[in-house]
Amino acid sequence: MPEQIVAVAGGVVGGILLFVLAGITAYLLWKKFCLLSSYEELNGPVTTTPAKAILQVQSSSETQPKSTRSRSVPFIIPPTLHRRDWINLVNEEQVQEDSDPYVIPQSGPRSSFHSLAGAYIVGTINPELYKFPEDKSETDFPEGSIGRLWFSMEYEQESEKLFVSLIKVRKLQPPADSCSPFVKIYLLPDERRYLQSKTKRKTLNPQFDENFVFQVSSKMLFQSTLKFLVYHVDKQKKHHLLGQVTFPLKNETLTADSKLVVWRDLEKEYLEPPSEFGDIQFSLSYNDYLGRLTVVVLRAKGLKLQDESHAASVYVKVSLMNHNKFIKSKKTAAVLGSLNPVYNETFSFKADETELDTTSLSLSVFQNMEGDKTHLLGRVIVGPFMYTRGKELEHWNEMISKPKELVKRWHALCHSS
Repeated sequence: MPEQIVAVAGGVVGGILLFVLAGITAYLLWKKFCLLSSYEELNGPVTTTPAKAILQVQSSSETQPKSTRSRSVPFIIPPTLHRRDWINLVNEEQVQEDSDPYVIPQSGPRSSFHSLAGAYIVGTINPELYKFPEDKSETDFPEGSIGRLWFSMEYEQESEKLFVSLIKVRKLQPPADSCSPFVKIYLLPDERRYLQSKTKRKTLNPQFDENFVFQVSSKMLFQSTLKFLVYHVDKQKKHHLLGQVTFPLKNETLTADSKLVVWRDLEKEYLEPPSEFGDIQFSLSYNDYLGRLTVVVLRAKGLKLQDESHAASVYVKVSLMNHNKFIKSKKTAAVLGSLNPVYNETFSFKADETELDTTSLSLSVFQNMEGDKTHLLGRVIVGPFMYTRGKELEHWNEMISKPKELVKRWHALCHSS
């Protein structure tokens, strides 16, 4: 009797276990069937390409010689979007439409790519379109370059401090085979005090990464100019100037929150002896298509100020003349207390190409005096053969021969008109 009870109990337990296993199996099969059927179709006439076809094209292209054109990346709609609507666009792209989110999509080609079951390839993406632009500042140097300097700036308003970071210099052109450079940094108009970097031994591409601090009020900051002088130290400990960079701060927005990183090409020092009344550097350009004459007033040097205090201010007046008759004039901002002011200001004038033979430019340097009076420090006139000779005529003719290019030169100031 006990044996029969045990046998019956065992049969009942076995039957229950069998029933449970059968139920689990049926549920899993039903769930898989529902998922596969729900991924089966997409709504609308979307022009798609099977993943297998894309892969076959790519694999066949790998056997051919590589071209300069970049390979495309397939753009795939994931199967999670199977319950979304799609509407046609003119360029055959698809966009999601906020209508009934429960409409079952119509049939569309299935991808045979086994690891992306239920996915649909609708196009390709060109990776070249998403690359960051290449920084060519260390590779593209102009013809005749004597080097390039990188630096950064930030200004702390509360403490009135200008922080300057000397980063690096590249492609120096020293007088000897070896080069041991260092840099002096001025904050003009103060030309008596400067800060100096360490000397880097035997390198044409010194990496400095040095920080300097200038104390300057916010009012004077925008009237100041940073000046970098790059020197080479030879074996006899003599210093040779390799080049310089001047950077006016008047048009810059400097804060303590953002660091402004800048690079500039080195310029050669003006080596000619100073003239009696000083010298001025400016660029000329003529656009024959627009009929536009452009003047860039860069800087002056060796001016003979009547009052050499820091309160003395100097500006440049640029006048357009035709047949020696005044047409129009423009002037720079005044720079305080400097014998060598830096301007970097651009002016444009309308001048027809047929009038260039009778047109001239007059650049006059004035010093502001007490009582709204001005004192003429010097003047230079550039123009055609009718008005000028020598360097002034050469500058004008070079401007005409190189349309749309800026032609830069130094000129001696004089008092004659």
